Amino acid sequence: MFDDRLPTHLLVQAGIAQCSVNGIPAVVERKGDTQSGTILVKLDKLDGTAELMIQQRDIDGVLGWVAAREPAIMPLAEADSYTDRAAARDPDLWVVAIEDPQARNPFA
Repeated sequence: MFDDRLPTHLLVQAGIAQCSVNGIPAVVERKGDTQSGTILVKLDKLDGTAELMIQQRDIDGVLGWVAAREPAIMPLAEADSYTDRAAARDPDLWVVAIEDPQARNPFA
């Protein structure tokens, strides 16, 4: 199957730039495969909790965003532990951390 989406590193750069334009702090915590790595977004709500969102294809093959695990909102330390384990399992994974009380995902 042909995947016509942009390379992951360009998507990440665009998401970081969108956050910057909106005055939302965002950093790449972990770089994965530049062409086809999956993006895991850690939305730090600045209240000690975070929401983790990850790319996932639907039944038609279209990329979308879903909660990486349930419950979607968890203590920040638990979110950090999850991202560490996910990165250990998937060397192609990108982790983008965003500090936003409204938990807006610039990639969605």
